[in-house]
Amino acid sequence: MRILLHLCCGPCTIYPLTRLRTQGHEVTGLFYNPNIHPFQEFCRRVDAVKLLGGAVDFPVAIDEEYGLNEYMRRVVFHEHERCPICYEMRLVRTVQEAVAGGFEGFTTTLLYSKYQNHRLLIARCEQLAAGHGLQFVYEDFRQGWQEGIDASIAMGLYRQPYCGCLYSEQERYDKRLKKRMKAAARIN
Repeated sequence: MRILLHLCCGPCTIYPLTRLRTQGHEVTGLFYNPNIHPFQEFCRRVDAVKLLGGAVDFPVAIDEEYGLNEYMRRVVFHEHERCPICYEMRLVRTVQEAVAGGFEGFTTTLLYSKYQNHRLLIARCEQLAAGHGLQFVYEDFRQGWQEGIDASIAMGLYRQPYCGCLYSEQERYDKRLKKRMKAAARIN
């Protein structure tokens, strides 16, 4: 089957791509992630996807437009719904590209992450597939979590420290601050 694989980043692509190719699928990637902040982080992720594509002979369409403005317009004042909004933006674009490109199916590397809402992703992908005459190719790629990490390190791919959006970056640093504060309280 010809599958369009939405890519959130290079490291998270390795295991799903390997699995899909092992199953005999012809896979093309789409990097579209308007949520990523800051711009330097976006550029690092684009570079990692390009490096991966060249290293494993993987055709990838990369939307290099920094789409943060549109993402923020949709999310501001809806921060508690930011992940579903973000999924929607990326999955709808993936399905549009899959239909336009004559693909038979699609999936996403978001299904590789332990930190994403799989039930929500699956439900929305199934709806989009049914509405557009595509097959949603589901596999729980989380089982290859460590394999993907090890492979990305071996390839020297940039590995991001947070999901990508401004809010996930803030949460990352807030957690560290809380740990440091707890540790300092124990010392004093």
